Amino acid sequence: MRTPAHQGTGSDRLRTIWRSRSLAAWALLPAAALYGALSGMQRKLYQWGLKKAQHPGVPVIVIGNVIAGGAGKTPVTLATVAHLQARGLTPGIISRGYGRSTDDCREATAQSAPQDVGDEPLLMARTSGVPVFVARQRIAAARALLAAYPATNVLVCDDGLQHHALARDVQVCVFNSEGIGNGWLLPAGPLREPWPRPVTAVLHSAPQPPQGTPASTPSFLLQRQLAPFAVRSDGTRVALSDLQDQALHALAAIARPEEFFAMLRAQSLNVVSTEGLPDHYNFESWQRPTDEHLLVVCTEKDAAKIWQTMPQALAVPLHLQVDQGYFDLLDAQPCLSSPH
Repeated sequence: MRTPAHQGTGSDRLRTIWRSRSLAAWALLPAAALYGALSGMQRKLYQWGLKKAQHPGVPVIVIGNVIAGGAGKTPVTLATVAHLQARGLTPGIISRGYGRSTDDCREATAQSAPQDVGDEPLLMARTSGVPVFVARQRIAAARALLAAYPATNVLVCDDGLQHHALARDVQVCVFNSEGIGNGWLLPAGPLREPWPRPVTAVLHSAPQPPQGTPASTPSFLLQRQLAPFAVRSDGTRVALSDLQDQALHALAAIARPEEFFAMLRAQSLNVVSTEGLPDHYNFESWQRPTDEHLLVVCTEKDAAKIWQTMPQALAVPLHLQVDQGYFDLLDAQPCLSSPH
């Protein structure tokens, strides 16, 4: 297994700590208490009305999480947008654009450079077919999107449960299979804020909702699986079954790369080597495998960056299966009952 020098080993160690209340986790509790006090004060400023959340004037659905690292927010955002479109609504997507080198408010299009808009907004722009705008202040992204696309009648915010400056109508919290881990705040645990917290719905990859989730909170199962095909840089597809005799180098710059590698192997693919990189890695110092016989396969999120220097790499998309009850719940929301 290929292990690059820039692999996110520090993040891996933290994730190991977060799984239990070990001595290492206990040692980080003072830092977690400080983090909790600072983030809690920020929430209180909005609760007390000392800071005002702003609403863009059309319904806002926030897809987020309360844990550090990947939980599947972006695939859920795309699934939500597709459902809204099927309902006859005209959605748009707003995001911070994490990992980009720019700091302004701008539109992410299929032709954008990943370093300008962020890898996830670029993926959403290429996949969803709806307008995508990024800005540090989500309300700025919302207003810019609505000004450019005035027919938009619902906004989906990719990430942002902790972005209290944006008023929202629906809040969806996504959990991966690790749930809330040891249940402690960062850095002693994986939580960005205490759980439970009020949300409209919970989506979870584990068989049961995360520990502490109130029985009154609607909770739905989601499952992620690989698409049966890989995508070339020109947009054409190749069936995964046609790659079973090919030696592969699997690469993923996501929070949990080992999950992607395991799914590839589950398809009986010949994964000779793997390379897990930090989430949102920019690939500026990345070096391609020295063995030219290895075919590089990567996640769809990483593809735009890799194709800039290695267009022959293949991207394998993830397909999301969400309990139908989640979409039924969306349809029942008063703010989404009719086009605005």
